[in-house]
Amino acid sequence: MQLPLEDIKVLDLTHALAGPFCSTMLADFGAQVIKLEPPGAGDLARNWGAPMPGPDHAYFVSLHRNKRSVIVDLKHPRGKELFFRLAERCDVVLENYRVGALARLGLDYAAARQRNPGIIYCSVSGFGQDGPYRERAALDLILQAESGMISVTGESGSGGTRAGVSIADLTAGMYAAYGVMLALRVKEKTGEGQSVDISMLEGQLSLLGTTFGNYFANGEIPKPMGTAYPAVVPYQTFHTKTRDLALAIAGEKLWQILCPVIGCPELANDPLYRTVPDRARNRESLIPRLQEAFLKRTYEEWEPLLIENDIPVGAINNLAQVVEHPQVKARGALVEFDHPQAGKVRAVGTPVRLSKTPGAMRTPAPLHGQHTYEVLRDMLGMDADEIAALGAAGAIGAAAR
Repeated sequence: MQLPLEDIKVLDLTHALAGPFCSTMLADFGAQVIKLEPPGAGDLARNWGAPMPGPDHAYFVSLHRNKRSVIVDLKHPRGKELFFRLAERCDVVLENYRVGALARLGLDYAAARQRNPGIIYCSVSGFGQDGPYRERAALDLILQAESGMISVTGESGSGGTRAGVSIADLTAGMYAAYGVMLALRVKEKTGEGQSVDISMLEGQLSLLGTTFGNYFANGEIPKPMGTAYPAVVPYQTFHTKTRDLALAIAGEKLWQILCPVIGCPELANDPLYRTVPDRARNRESLIPRLQEAFLKRTYEEWEPLLIENDIPVGAINNLAQVVEHPQVKARGALVEFDHPQAGKVRAVGTPVRLSKTPGAMRTPAPLHGQHTYEVLRDMLGMDADEIAALGAAGAIGAAAR
């Protein structure tokens, strides 16, 4: 059966993480992604992460599956014309340059739609395409800071900390894929393209939506709480004799079950802790009592006891433990593929499961410029002499490193 996006062509000008995460999401479900890279080193993320056999590092190899790489110098007049000719044959242009950079090159949405009125032109940036911060340099850390995400993350009493993954980049990439799909739906109905403006800042604000809701309601500025949660108690990690455990008691039924299971039946109907709001107000006296109870057994003893009573519990796993996790294995969440230079590579597969048209890792991350000749020949009908002339003029790069 045809993949959902098999007939969609994406001209991908993105680099680093936010934009490429979007194009990978689209490529996993069949979109034909043509990754335009500059001459020289190409995407700066080719040198990020752990080194692997060959020129590219693990960060790039694990992220850029199912794409084709073409080297085009977008500052060269003939390189610009190649961009437009490719955009004429594509449904989507995806970019995450600094705001204004492509406009200065004459390659922005206004220019692209002159050549292809139906183009969907998705721009991912730190702060969005307008507003006083639009031209600021913006990497993930900056947006985690500016959005307030750092201020609510980390241990209690700290000044906040960066999330353990590039959550501002990743969220923007997911919203970009969502925005592209919405625009494609509109185009399907009307034939009209449009611009899609995705900011990393607003992606973080959306994740903080309920946190802002609380602030708007009570005016209290939230602070880091470690693994705890302001609205629900107990909802955090606890020490045991061995490993820490994560416990989530979101309602009164579970609270009534939990207290006798952990040897504290008197807490169940204590007026200080009877309801969720009660426990939230009195967390300072409650949490030490729960912690004392959990220190009486090992994690290995607590887990089956809590699960037997249908109490949500989880282990604090490191990545090595996640790789061996029985649920991760059963779901096939990690995939393995052959890379022409890096050899056998393991990566995280797509988390979206479609019963009839599942996404898949079909081709490994491309070498820099690997598909330059192929794309120009197949999409633009160029012959070997024309391609060689572009190479001699410096408009395109060599086929691969």
